[in-house]
Amino acid sequence: MTRGSDGLGLTDLLGLGLGAAVTLAVGMGLGWLVDALLGTFPVFLFVGLGLGVVGAVAYATVQIRKYLT
Repeated sequence: MTRGSDGLGLTDLLGLGLGAAVTLAVGMGLGWLVDALLGTFPVFLFVGLGLGVVGAVAYATVQIRKYLT
């Protein structure tokens, strides 16, 4: 399953998934860290999760647009 001339290959999809997962994990991790420092659990965990989702969607959009043109 390698990349064809006009589509996403297996490595592209794995990279996309890994990038999205890392973005979510970083957002949640930073939110958890802020909560731990301020004692406001789970407020910033949810804020970090929301920012992670937005970042993951933005990352996926940029990566997929390369193949839409």
